[in-house]
Amino acid sequence: MKLNLRIIYFIIFLVQANISMGVNYYVSINGNDSNSGSLKKPFRNIQAAANVAKPGDIITIFEGVYRERIDPPRGGDSSLKRIIYQAAPGETVVIKGSEIASGWQFDKGNVWRIKYDNNYFGEFNPFANEIRSDWFFPLERDHTTGAVYINNTMIEECDSLEEVYQTNAGMRWFSKSDNIGTHIWSNFSGMNPNKELVEINKRRTVIYPSKPGVNFITIRGFHLTQAANPWSPPTQEQIGLIGVNWSKGWVIENNVISHARCAGLTLGKYHDRLDGLLKYGYNAHYQTVKRVIKRGDWTRENIGHHLVRNNLIFDCEQAGIVGSHGGSFSVIEDNQIYNINIRGWWDGFEQAGIKLHAAVDTIIRNNLIYKSQRGIWLDWMSQGARVSGNILFDNKKHDFFTEVNHGPLLVDNNFFLSAVSIKDVSQGGAFVHNFLAGSVQSRSSQGRDRYTQYFKPHSCEFIGEENIRDGDDRFINNILVENALHEYEKQNGNNTIKDNVYIKTPSLDSKKQIYNLIQKDDELDLIFNFDREWYTTNRVIISSENLGKALITKQRFDSPQSQDISINFDYFGNNRSVHPFPGPYEINKTTNRVKLWPK
Repeated sequence: MKLNLRIIYFIIFLVQANISMGVNYYVSINGNDSNSGSLKKPFRNIQAAANVAKPGDIITIFEGVYRERIDPPRGGDSSLKRIIYQAAPGETVVIKGSEIASGWQFDKGNVWRIKYDNNYFGEFNPFANEIRSDWFFPLERDHTTGAVYINNTMIEECDSLEEVYQTNAGMRWFSKSDNIGTHIWSNFSGMNPNKELVEINKRRTVIYPSKPGVNFITIRGFHLTQAANPWSPPTQEQIGLIGVNWSKGWVIENNVISHARCAGLTLGKYHDRLDGLLKYGYNAHYQTVKRVIKRGDWTRENIGHHLVRNNLIFDCEQAGIVGSHGGSFSVIEDNQIYNINIRGWWDGFEQAGIKLHAAVDTIIRNNLIYKSQRGIWLDWMSQGARVSGNILFDNKKHDFFTEVNHGPLLVDNNFFLSAVSIKDVSQGGAFVHNFLAGSVQSRSSQGRDRYTQYFKPHSCEFIGEENIRDGDDRFINNILVENALHEYEKQNGNNTIKDNVYIKTPSLDSKKQIYNLIQKDDELDLIFNFDREWYTTNRVIISSENLGKALITKQRFDSPQSQDISINFDYFGNNRSVHPFPGPYEINKTTNRVKLWPK
């Protein structure tokens, strides 16, 4: 049967090849790198195919677990003539940055030990590589990029060997690297590691080009997991479990991305010889931005335009998706992201389901983000960005954080259901038709001593810089499950606050009586006890025309293509009434229960 399926795949791939005018290469666990890469004589390693692929070519990988790092030496020429890496349809293709750890020796209690010669790791030994970087807070202990997994679960690193021997501490490990080798001790809580799947980190990344300018690549249909990647702040090269380096036009779709030591997916920044030389803080990032602008290649024509869609991202210890400048002009949509930086092993200022700096004209829509340190965090220069149709809940600090942006930034049709729905340290935002179940924090004072850059509309062409002031925010047609906008009402600036619905909730129990989110398997239902009187107000459709321009940038609230925006569709894509209902969707008067996810 599998042979017949491969014949079918071959026919499909021939059609694709004719469209792209390229060559089809194949990779199989049973292949050989000395082969030609044809269907009958596939390569064994994905990198062997990457080495020969040229623009327009398609690399198809058949089922199996591949333990390698793919470093694409080249990309495509355009969005129509790209290099495609894809899993064979219907087959499970796993690419791991780890190796199986076998031959553990019993030590005592629940502790086992294993030793590796230093040449085992080559030029990069994760267990000798300490995590240190800007805005990384180790919480008074050391951490390495090494990791130990048992049955695909990452276990905790200890700060000392004594902690490993503690009887009730759960699974833990400790390592020491010296001129003899790398020694690892692990407490497996009574399990025999030689009878389980135990793996250790070996590679820094799974898919990442070592040089910038590798454009127009598609990564489709893989499970990418277990990499020893470093912390990725905006002031240094950002190396993810999968990443694009400094490039344009990647499509990353239909993948599972999990168990990154730090970030799952990175969208820039490039390597700079001055990275890390300045003490971290406002000035370090300010100088980084100046260098990016001076460099001259951060333009709409050269960088960004990535499409990240329909991926499942979880169990990453910094961020699900992170990027600095390189994520501009991109679309991030239909992803499910959860369990991001929830273990408390370290802290910092770069943790979120999605954390982007300089998200110029970036669209973040229709994503589900939960059980993370923060949900979506847009920091510095998110000019022209739009956050639309997302669901966020059960996030520790806040669902949406906008920091030192000058606008325009449009946030519409979202469900922000955590204890803090919005933290706003920006100006020039428009929050329209959202369901805000938590508090809304306005902290413009935290941006008054930070000057950040702004640009000509829909470009990276520098105009000037300003600090953050009170005002220039818009809250229209939202539902708020408490009187959450009183901090804006006290500001001196010119805010627009109208046609919102405020639901007073004296207790947690009464909040649950108003709405309840029910999660079952991969589905989310919302039970919402709305008031029919909310129909009576003659609200209007919100559009570019009545949102005006951001005060500092003088830019309209319009699309990345400079076209007018009208929020005449709701969260589900249904037409809104001429006098729309508040919140993300036009409520059916006959039911108070709707399925939010999947749409």
